[in-house]
Amino acid sequence: MSGTSKDTSGADGTAAEQIAALRAEIVHHEHLYYVMDAPVLTDAQYDRLVNQLKALEAEHADLVTPDSPTQRVGGKPKEGFAKVAHSRPMLSLDNAYNEEELRAWADRVRGALHPNDVLEFVCEYKLDGLSLALHYDASKHGGSSLQRGITRGDGAVGEDVTSNVRTIRSVPLAVSADKLKVAGLPASFEVRGEVVMPQKAFEQMNREREAAGQSAAANPRNAAAGTIRTVEPSIVSQRRLDYYAYFLLRDGEFLLPTQRETLAALNAAGFKTNPYARTVSSIDDVIAFIADAETKRDSLGYEIDGIVIKVNAVAQQRRLGFTGKAPRWAIAYKFPARGAVTKLLDVLFQVGRTGKLTPVAALAPVGIGGITVARATLHNPDEIARLGVRIGDMVAVERGGDVIPKITEVVSTADDSKPIVFPTHCPKCKEPVIRAEGEIDFRCVNASCPARLSEELLHYASRGVMNIEGLGEAMVAQLLGHPLNDPVSLADVEAPDAPMSLDARDAEMVENSDATSAEEPTRNALVHTVADLYDLKAEDLLTLERVGPKTAESLIAQIERSKQAPMYRVLLGLGIRHVGERTAQDLANTFGSMDAIMTATEEELVQAEGIGPIVAKTIREFFAIDKNRGLVEALRAAGLQFTAEKKVVGTALAGQTFVLTGTLPTLTRDEAKARIEAEGGKVSGSVSKKTTHVVAGEDAGSKLDKARELGVNVLDEAGLLQLLG
Repeated sequence: MSGTSKDTSGADGTAAEQIAALRAEIVHHEHLYYVMDAPVLTDAQYDRLVNQLKALEAEHADLVTPDSPTQRVGGKPKEGFAKVAHSRPMLSLDNAYNEEELRAWADRVRGALHPNDVLEFVCEYKLDGLSLALHYDASKHGGSSLQRGITRGDGAVGEDVTSNVRTIRSVPLAVSADKLKVAGLPASFEVRGEVVMPQKAFEQMNREREAAGQSAAANPRNAAAGTIRTVEPSIVSQRRLDYYAYFLLRDGEFLLPTQRETLAALNAAGFKTNPYARTVSSIDDVIAFIADAETKRDSLGYEIDGIVIKVNAVAQQRRLGFTGKAPRWAIAYKFPARGAVTKLLDVLFQVGRTGKLTPVAALAPVGIGGITVARATLHNPDEIARLGVRIGDMVAVERGGDVIPKITEVVSTADDSKPIVFPTHCPKCKEPVIRAEGEIDFRCVNASCPARLSEELLHYASRGVMNIEGLGEAMVAQLLGHPLNDPVSLADVEAPDAPMSLDARDAEMVENSDATSAEEPTRNALVHTVADLYDLKAEDLLTLERVGPKTAESLIAQIERSKQAPMYRVLLGLGIRHVGERTAQDLANTFGSMDAIMTATEEELVQAEGIGPIVAKTIREFFAIDKNRGLVEALRAAGLQFTAEKKVVGTALAGQTFVLTGTLPTLTRDEAKARIEAEGGKVSGSVSKKTTHVVAGEDAGSKLDKARELGVNVLDEAGLLQLLG
């Protein structure tokens, strides 16, 4: 910040008046700095104002309010993040990848409106971040104050991340009555927008992660998404996230008649909007806007991956409506992937949770769209063969979807280039690897491989499995006592002098897979299997670097809470190949207990819904290994759930197949699906002649059209509830 400011420390008036004046001044300068990018104070001058306010509030604790600038960083949520339903679904957008597709969309829009309608489009940069809804309500101090920040989630239900949202400086904690009046807003309203991590903040975060021995984040979008779900608001505050607003709603409905007026009102209320938004009157103007944006994208300081084009008039938006998953009145034009040519220096190998060896290209560093790319995925041996790529080649690299770098072709081959050879032994544990008949991938099947264990722990603790907050990469690395699973060069893999051939050992690997790792275990490792998590004590964690009492107690509490996870999540946490969430649920519902699944034959397993021969075979192979059965018994001893809740299924809808489309008045899609299945009905994702009923809500799309075409019975929510009794 730069410039000068008056010193209010000696201002006349009551403490309440001095505090109010300081708050107003700080909020004004925060707006200039974080929203307008036009600071007038130095950092020292700004800090002095904040310190004055802190001192006054310390003397007058009764005058501290939640919307004070000093209250941005608060305590972490006690029980993780609560689920919250959105006022209206946060839908995704359909994509266009070229001018032809964009013009076709515009023709469909024009064809659906009255010929005399004036049609305008609003073009906005498509920010590469995550969507976030902010809810404001009337404040007892006047104006409106931030009540809740909710992630997009699945579109219908998100997570309450208010404590983290409050740390984002471009998010107003309060909107004054004067600003509400100027913007024409009621006291209660909702703002939707995008959270992004600026490029400088992303680079700084990765420097800090690498200095701490942690792996660098892949891209700003992933970094922003991970940050907003961090349970420590103080960490979120340090990451310097930014927020750009683009929608205004009240009770789930758009507030203003046009998108252009919406952006203007957001600006007037103190929210940050993207300054490059423009209203145009033709698709030719849209295409010109896109061309101009492509010339600017590398100098913005934040990532964009395209342009969002919206019909300006809300009345026209209502007439155009929605498909099942996206509005017909908006589309996202996606920029082509950005690329460069560089040299393939080496191929490294990374071992995944299931033992899969993934080849990773080590590249001569090259800048692509403001990001330095030094590695790219090569996927598997078949992809390497398809490309015909060799070490030493000059290769074309693209950031696919502007996120994941990949090699797309060989530009030239050097005389001294070398073929890419997969290792015969695991890069981490030095045990032999196999390539099973009919499979693409090479795998390490040593259950004690340290590389597999690190991935298993991260999988086990992940949100969709046991949801253990705080057990991230840095903590896992410390618990294991070694760096996380970085790719390894083949040159570093020392194999025995006379390794067994793949064919010879292929039949023996299941039997030998519980052999001890060739690596000496790290002496200070606290965890050797996922079951060891349940033996940890807070005092154990206090021996680790940068772990204090609060962090230790919080993690132990999260681990303890995970014992209440339903049985299917425990099964999912075992990391059995091909067993995802739905398969784990089907197994739990069919067999009812872990013991029944462990002892079931392949023939019995394939009788369960959704279980085929391949999945049944991998389940049997998993439980045939002594170490895996030992892991299950250790989890049983720790007190996890090994019996599925009895699911009582009615018969009112037995034999009937339903398809859900549109937004129902009171039920979410998941709620409607659960109630149908609870009465013996089935829910399908597509309409066919076998469909019994289509349940259609507001903005029902092509599925409703298909139902009418096939003569399928169409119900509203009331009709469904009547069937359910």
